[in-house]
Order: sequence, then C-alpha cells, then structure tokens
Amino acid sequence: MQLEKEIQPKVIQGFLQRIGFFKDLSEEVIWSEIPGEGNMNIVLRIKTNYRSFILKQSKPYVQKYKEIPAPVNRIKSEYQFYKTLDDHAVKLNMPKLLGFYEDENLLVFDDLGHCTDFSEIYRTREFTESQLTSLVTMITKIHNTKVKSNYPKNKELRILNHQHIFELPFLETNGFSLDTIQKGLEALSLVYKKDTDLKQKIKEIGALYLSEGNVLLHGDFYPGSWMKNEDEIYVLDPEFTFLGFAEFDLGVMAAHVTMATMEIKMIDKIIEKYPNSINSTLLKKVTGIEIMRRIIGLAQLPLERNLKEKEYLLKIAYQLI
Repeated sequence: MQLEKEIQPKVIQGFLQRIGFFKDLSEEVIWSEIPGEGNMNIVLRIKTNYRSFILKQSKPYVQKYKEIPAPVNRIKSEYQFYKTLDDHAVKLNMPKLLGFYEDENLLVFDDLGHCTDFSEIYRTREFTESQLTSLVTMITKIHNTKVKSNYPKNKELRILNHQHIFELPFLETNGFSLDTIQKGLEALSLVYKKDTDLKQKIKEIGALYLSEGNVLLHGDFYPGSWMKNEDEIYVLDPEFTFLGFAEFDLGVMAAHVTMATMEIKMIDKIIEKYPNSINSTLLKKVTGIEIMRRIIGLAQLPLERNLKEKEYLLKIAYQLI
C-alpha cells in the first residue's frame, strides 16, 4: 500500500492490521497528520486510542520533487543504520524503531512529540555552544560504531546525491536559473562554474564520496535532520547512510553552521570538539563544496541572505576548497 498525505483512518487501520503491526485488534486509528515537511519520503503521524507513532515510507522518487527518481530501497539502508546502533547498544537521542516492513518499504517509529528541526537557525543566525557540543558528541558515537563490511553500500542513493552535490551545481547550464531565487545570483555563480581548477578539485572529492570507506556515516548531517523538543536534541533521517570518511559528515555540519551564523570560526570549533583523528583539510574542502552547492545549486535552503552575504559565503567556500 502506498501512503499519501490524504488517507482515511480506517484505511490506515486496515493496512496496519494486515501487515501485523497492530497486535491488539481493539487498537483503532483516530487520525493522522503530516508531522513536518519531508524531502525524501512520505511521513505520517498516527494517533490511535492507545498511542501515537510515526510511519515513514520510501517511494521510487523524491517526495518533495516527484520528477526526480530515487531508489526505493533506501529505507532498508536506514533500517540497517538503526539496527546497527541497537545491536551495539549505542545510546543516542534517536526515535525508537518499532518495526520494519520491507515489502511495504515502511519503517515505524515511536513518536517523539511535536519537535521542530533546526532550520530556524538560518533565520535567527543563532547556534549555541551546547548545541554544537551535543551534535558533535552524537556524530562521534555514530562514527565510532564498529560495522561489518557487508553494511549497505547505498550506492544508488549516493549516485543521486553525488549529482546534486558535486556535479549539477557547477554546470554552466543545468536548466535551473538562480535568478528565480535571487536576482543577480546567476551572474555571481558563473565565476565558479567557469573555474576549471575549482571543478577539478570538487571532482576529486566527489570520487572519494563514491568510494568505499570504513566509518559509519549518517550521510545527511544538517539542520533538517536535527530535531529539538525543549532542551532535548534528536538526530533523524539517516537514509543517506554508508561506510565512508568521517570528514564528510563533519564538513556538511560545518557548512550549515557556518552559513547560519556567518562565522567561519565554527569550522575550527567542530574540529576542536571532535575527538578522533581527522584530515582537517579534507573536512574544509567538503565544507566549501556544501556551502557552494547550497547557494548555487538546486537544493536551496531557507537562507535569507542578501547578495553581498552570499558572495561572502561563496568566497569563503572557494578558499576552503
């Protein structure tokens, strides 16, 4: 069954009974809602007469951009991520996994309540030291988890992500006019899209991203995957997970914190807080690429910055790469 935003409670109830999630047939679905705007998958909050939980289903396309195909088996990689942490008794602020139904491409999670993600930091430009410390601690625990070599390679989703990080943003003609986002941004981007040396360096990091590593990665460690409920911080949506290099997760994190706060010192703070040995030059290259692709690429953020501020961020990114 394919879940949709508009679906009758009785239909959901029958579906959950059929797949065996409802053990007690007296459990009834009262209502459902969209808990937040997801990019990749359909996500529903389900309220029954006994409890509340979350359904997450992958489809053969990107939920937010249905014209973009995506591997439907990405949900299995996400399941393996949660199972790996559970098998190693790694305690993290993540939703408790209640069930995985491979035939339905469906995960069921405990409901964390009405959390909000960290996207507001792009607007407020505020990110506290304690928040930074908490998130670095979480990603360190993930990276330190020992994983068997047969962990999902998640190659199909990585290839899709590779295009949107390392290729499409740097094409002079990609069918996407940046002036529809902000007047003058297209001209600003051409300086970098025409720089062959820059694009060669980006290509090299892109090849490393597609290679096989030995560190368990979240794979999409940015504010849209960080949630908070009062003082608690949670990490969600590890569907881009794979075994790679730690500098990728850390570089993506550093890029978004830098764009939000407009403070380049955040990069060094992350390096200082991360306890494992890393290649800081590689981390900074990833940071620069992520900043660039989020400003001149298709995957735009709710980043309200004037053209001068974006020019400043692009210059920082260029220097980092």
